[in-house]
Amino acid sequence: MLFNSFRFLIFFPLVVAAYFAIPYKYRWILLLLASYYFYMCWKAEYLILIIISTLIDYFAGLQMGRMPEKEKRKPFLILSLCMNFGLLFSFKYFNFFNESFRQVFQYFNIMYHVPSLKVLLPVGISFYTFQTLSYTIDVYRGERKPEKHLGIFALYVAFFPQLVAGPIERSTRLLPQFFKKMEFDYQRVKDGLLLMTWGFFKKVVIADWVAIYINQVYNNPAYYPGLPSIVATYFFAFQIYCDFSGYSDIAIGAAQVMGYRLMLNFNRPYFSKSILEFWKRWHISLSSWFRDYLYISLGGNRVVRWRWFTNIFIVFLLSGLWHGANWTFILWGALHGSYYLISIWTENFRLKFQQMIGLMRFPHIRQYLKVFITFHLVVFSWIFFRANSLYDAFLIISNLFSSFDLSSLFSVSGFGKQHFVMAINSILVLVAVELFQRQHKVADWLRARPVLVRWLIYYGSVMIILLFGAYDNSRAFIYFQF
Repeated sequence: MLFNSFRFLIFFPLVVAAYFAIPYKYRWILLLLASYYFYMCWKAEYLILIIISTLIDYFAGLQMGRMPEKEKRKPFLILSLCMNFGLLFSFKYFNFFNESFRQVFQYFNIMYHVPSLKVLLPVGISFYTFQTLSYTIDVYRGERKPEKHLGIFALYVAFFPQLVAGPIERSTRLLPQFFKKMEFDYQRVKDGLLLMTWGFFKKVVIADWVAIYINQVYNNPAYYPGLPSIVATYFFAFQIYCDFSGYSDIAIGAAQVMGYRLMLNFNRPYFSKSILEFWKRWHISLSSWFRDYLYISLGGNRVVRWRWFTNIFIVFLLSGLWHGANWTFILWGALHGSYYLISIWTENFRLKFQQMIGLMRFPHIRQYLKVFITFHLVVFSWIFFRANSLYDAFLIISNLFSSFDLSSLFSVSGFGKQHFVMAINSILVLVAVELFQRQHKVADWLRARPVLVRWLIYYGSVMIILLFGAYDNSRAFIYFQF
């Protein structure tokens, strides 16, 4: 079920109304059934995978909880890791590696007869796999006690607002909330709906409209050299951000309506002054997961220097692979790892160079330059993330500055000048709101306005979404494929 679908606009109010109408002790049952129905709307059979993952980790957690010695817990941690990563590998990565091996064997004229698996990728499998794994790792480390209530634990794994695209919650944060009695709070509900509205604006008014332009160019890179390739690349930077952060806003807002607090997943990442800062602001739930459960386990920066660099690069490579079974994603992750390592290696040189040219005397200019450079490094890397293949990615890069014919900007079918103007204006609204958010919380600012002003903004926002949103073919959120 898509958030940007008519079905969800019926489903969500019904769930919320029933949630506050029924006694507290039955609410977890309602939410669990609603979450399972929400997921079954894509493909009912794949609910079995979520249930298998839930039962395995519930069992592993209980067994580890009975063992005070950490060493004795390890077999059950290994069981959880093997089963969860085994399912993830089978459905998401087997065909990719199998085809890669096939090409290598063919290159050396060696027969290779391992068939591909004819399966569809279950929606959100990477998200709920990482969420349930964080629970077993936390229990293994002794950071939380095992959850004994199977129903509540199943709800933690399948909670519908963040089931298919995060945020990837931690058991130490989300599980305790399911034991609290959430009362109806008008201001909290209104703030949650406001956040959902902002998420819908980012998704249907910005992301889904620019997607028309991007898809034409990136699916036919040989036909759009020069300016269309440049514009499509910039557009994709805003599409991927608005699509994913829009989903996160809707998810966080929907949970907030019912009283649950999900973690912040995006914090104005395009205002970052370095690649390190970017990853502290972009997909925070994933980057913090890799930091806490992989990077630190590898030794982090508490090892010799070459191992530290290796740990960093491994994390970025696996982050790229997490996003998709394609060499484009692996190269995207490697590129970000290279950015980060180069920034470490050149730190002293860059400081001396800034001092030499007198830039240190102009701190504001330095900050703007850092944001400008970081943003464009990220935009360049998005080429590999969006391209259908490595060949297409390098073709687009070679096309970027091959032509500067202004008329070619409007040569993309289905995207006229009026659409172009609307897309630019919508992006400017996004940037203006995010600049405003650096100093103020929008919900607090609105609360201080007169009632008439507030409701004009509310109704105006809804009307803009209804009038200017792209609805012809409702598009799934990009991160559903991960």
